[in-house]
Amino acid sequence: MKTTYLLVPGYTNSGPEHWQSWIERKYSNAVRVQQDDWNNPSRSEWIARLDRTIAETEGDIVLLGHSCGAVTVAQWATSCASNKVRALILVAPADVDAETALEPLKQQRPLPSTSLGIRSLLIHSDNDEHLSEDRARVLARQWGCETRMIPGAGHLHTAAGYGQWSEGERLFETFTGALFIDVAKREV
Repeated sequence: MKTTYLLVPGYTNSGPEHWQSWIERKYSNAVRVQQDDWNNPSRSEWIARLDRTIAETEGDIVLLGHSCGAVTVAQWATSCASNKVRALILVAPADVDAETALEPLKQQRPLPSTSLGIRSLLIHSDNDEHLSEDRARVLARQWGCETRMIPGAGHLHTAAGYGQWSEGERLFETFTGALFIDVAKREV
């Protein structure tokens, strides 16, 4: 049975050139979680939508979140449960607890401070305007995540040069053991 990568974008969604959008177009086993309001990252509503999407998805699942989407994934892991979720990948989770957090993001407070309870990878950079390197290390330790630091990668979004991101795709596959399935080579 195939593994589905549930893509969990952050605040304002991931635009067409974002790496999550590239993955969604390229692979048949990558599905975007659709929030009702991308400009209003309501903690409870975003977690509930993710939980419903997980329940509606057949087979094993990897949650792949970016920014506020990674925050939603972490919050889901500490408040909900599903034996279908095999791994979490948290790319540049926004530090919504920081005083400098964008105002709309503050409604996602507080970040979890305990283990996520699922095998997890936190990917961050050393110059992210939404997550300091020190804070990334603290969160990884609290959450029980493996980490990968990508020097100079900013917030790992389109503006930082992370559109089509083949290295990221390979990193995700290596960490999870779950391969992406090309749209052109749908599983039989």
